[in-house]
Amino acid sequence: MDKDLQLHSTPGFDRTVKKLQKNEKLDLDRAVKELAANPLLGELKKGDLSSVRVYKFSMVHQQALLAYLYDEIGGSLTFIGIGSHENFYRGLKPRN
Repeated sequence: MDKDLQLHSTPGFDRTVKKLQKNEKLDLDRAVKELAANPLLGELKKGDLSSVRVYKFSMVHQQALLAYLYDEIGGSLTFIGIGSHENFYRGLKPRN
């Protein structure tokens, strides 16, 4: 893990994490550690979400998506969303 890398999360992400079961949180923690070790693991999105990276991982034997912003210059990861694929990207798009 990069010692200078700072981890942040949005209030919406925190609310979602609070609702997870203990075994789901363990899988999420594992994914966060993997991203802290290598922030470029997630796929960089295009269009409206061009600054967002999404990392796919297994959470209790189902695929989950973890959306985050990686600021290489500032050395920070900001987690912005987690969930299954259904309607996942809709919640990430900026509202006008």
